[in-house]
Amino acid sequence: MAESMTIVVFSGELDRALAAFTLATTGAAMGMEVTMFFTFWGLDIIKKERGKVGRGNAAQVMMNKINRGGANRLKLSRMNMLGMGTRMIRALMRKYNMEQIADMIKTAAGLNVKMIACTTSMALMGLGEGDFIPEVQEFAGAATYLAAASEGKVNLFV
Repeated sequence: MAESMTIVVFSGELDRALAAFTLATTGAAMGMEVTMFFTFWGLDIIKKERGKVGRGNAAQVMMNKINRGGANRLKLSRMNMLGMGTRMIRALMRKYNMEQIADMIKTAAGLNVKMIACTTSMALMGLGEGDFIPEVQEFAGAATYLAAASEGKVNLFV
């Protein structure tokens, strides 16, 4: 059995998503079995760009209208400057031939990185399986992540 890595993706911010996917794809390219567990705001990374804004009670619908998610909507955690910082980072990524997050997701899927959406966070936020991109292979809770992490040589929290 190959060495394994797990990554809890808790943040839905561009710079942190870049770090998570860079580590995931690098590990997978090195032959590691990689599992990414998206929870809370990390779910924004793997939400569909266009789709429903959630369901459930008024608070859940409002939260999803304000925070639409999707790989192309992610902002920087610092120095966002009303979107100017995010645009600059994306331009630099293009200049230096670095993949954008949406492309990194496809690369990760091609390298068999397992992407799991946290069902507890999904329920809290009024999201269903249909709200996520097709690269998400599994919908499960913390016990599934912990089972993978207990076997992992590398366990990260981003």
